[in-house]
Amino acid sequence: MITKQLIKYKPLSFTDVAINDSFWAKKIEVNRKQTIPFQYQQCKTTGRIDAFRLDWKPGVEPVPHIFWESDVAKWIEAASYSLATHPDKELDALLDEVIEIIAGAQQPDGYLNVYFTVVEPEKRWTDLRDAHELYCAGHLIEAGIAHFKATGKRTLFDVICKYADYIDTVFGLEEGKKRGYCGHQEIELALVKLYRVTDNEKYLRLSQYFIDERGKQPHYFDLEKKIQPGFFDAFMNSHQDRNAYNQSHKPVREQDKVVGHAVRALYMYSAMADLAGELGDESLLQASERLWDNLHNKNMYITGGIGSTRANEGFTFDYDLPNETAYGETCAAVAVVFWNHRLLQLDCDGKYADALERALYNGVISGISLDGKKFFYENPLASLGNVHRRDWFGCACCPPNVARLLASLGEYIYSQNEHEIATHLYVEGSGKFNIQGQEVILHQKTNYPWDGEINFTFELQTPQKFGLKLRIPEWCQDALLEVNGENVEIPDKLVKGYVTIEKEWSSDDTVKLILAMPAQRFYSNPKVRQNINHIAIQKGPVVYCLESTDNIESLQKISVCRDSGFVEEFVPELLDGVVKISGKGKVMEDNDWDSKLYRPVKPNVSPFTFTAVPYYAWDNREPGQMRVWIQEIG
Repeated sequence: MITKQLIKYKPLSFTDVAINDSFWAKKIEVNRKQTIPFQYQQCKTTGRIDAFRLDWKPGVEPVPHIFWESDVAKWIEAASYSLATHPDKELDALLDEVIEIIAGAQQPDGYLNVYFTVVEPEKRWTDLRDAHELYCAGHLIEAGIAHFKATGKRTLFDVICKYADYIDTVFGLEEGKKRGYCGHQEIELALVKLYRVTDNEKYLRLSQYFIDERGKQPHYFDLEKKIQPGFFDAFMNSHQDRNAYNQSHKPVREQDKVVGHAVRALYMYSAMADLAGELGDESLLQASERLWDNLHNKNMYITGGIGSTRANEGFTFDYDLPNETAYGETCAAVAVVFWNHRLLQLDCDGKYADALERALYNGVISGISLDGKKFFYENPLASLGNVHRRDWFGCACCPPNVARLLASLGEYIYSQNEHEIATHLYVEGSGKFNIQGQEVILHQKTNYPWDGEINFTFELQTPQKFGLKLRIPEWCQDALLEVNGENVEIPDKLVKGYVTIEKEWSSDDTVKLILAMPAQRFYSNPKVRQNINHIAIQKGPVVYCLESTDNIESLQKISVCRDSGFVEEFVPELLDGVVKISGKGKVMEDNDWDSKLYRPVKPNVSPFTFTAVPYYAWDNREPGQMRVWIQEIG
């Protein structure tokens, strides 16, 4: 029996959360009505779904790819979450149809992978470093869990349980088993999810094995490559430290710097947090905290994006945060949300919710267009006008990743235990809790993120005593809290970024929280060489940028005056309704340079009023330049 020693909170299920605000509700509706159907069509027309029919023959194009399963699985997950909150007979039937095809592809022993069933069946489990078999298995497991919880149907759930049981016979420390693990982490966190649904400790122990075995000597991937070339050998051989690319350069408890591929890293860190909580493993938690500090304080963009280079889709060195060539993969920002949300359940520390919020409002939703049908794989913080969202990708991991997060967004707003409700995000709507056997409904009314006033009311049958935890974001310099019209001194109750109000609550109680959120200037640590003498503008959790369509073609010529203020205006018809920010600046003139490249005279400058819009909404209008960091002058 496993004792849960480190889990202090449990997320409130998104099925118990109603979102009806002016910001997220529309994005969720677009995701449901536009994105999920669009992504199904992409999976269908590109052959991803029909590949499960196993009728591919040599010479036929397209050849099933090694990670196609993961794209379909994430679509199933997103569609299942949507179905759980918005019943839809047509979507329900479509899911059944796709799942039936997938179930038909499962082999008698439980194995389920199209490529290694019809293209190269003799190479099953021979290329764990590159071939994504366990990665795809992990996403199938998550899809099966999501569909089972949404519908109660067991077809896909039974398939993935059988697959997980088979994987457990292949990998482990016992004689005759492979001592390997996946080059792209994902199955580790999926197995913890499966354990939580089934209460079968076998799945938890298998996840623990994959985490504990990683990076041990003799190194599995080094031994594997002596026998079998990798699917991406040429790419992997271009890296100085191939094992750092997939975070297998040393055992996970010895790691203290984020390295390699960003998504792989954070999926692994997410599993580490899960296992730390479930197993009471302090050493895993301590390693997670070291890695968190290195990532968030030395390797994260102000947008919550991570991964500074295309070369490894990940990290280079501390404080290296280029803007125009930033990679900032959408999947990586989604993974920032996943990891910080897991850490929040172990310790209700505002730094985790702040990071989650930063990624969510900026680096995640920048990855999808306002109409829900175009996507960024990369999210740079500056563009010369040649970066645009696309309909789909050969490696299409990002679009369904955003879709599944948006469809389950309610799960990231609240956590609870027997004695407390913790509010992490401020979103108009309600949450339905069970506190010591009584149903408690908490209502939020707010125009966040454009306005910082949040009003809370309650529905209870009888008065009940519990704690209400409210986050005071790090970006907020001033906050006011009232309970039933009486002021509460925030500093007296502020612990790790949360104010806790403990009292006997009734349906007559009201709570008002006002977070001051004027547009602010943010500066980088001087060690970030790319941003010296530059500022970024942020209002509440939303990071802003300049676009050519609102300003001038060449944005690098614009500077912001150091002592000038900002003017904020909500414009309903702009980018689905946003607060735009304007201010006084200067623009360099180049019309008197006569094509000279250098001269001993400074350029002339003239007054200029700039306009900034939320970064997440850039590239939704006319093509043009964009930049987040802007020069500041006296």
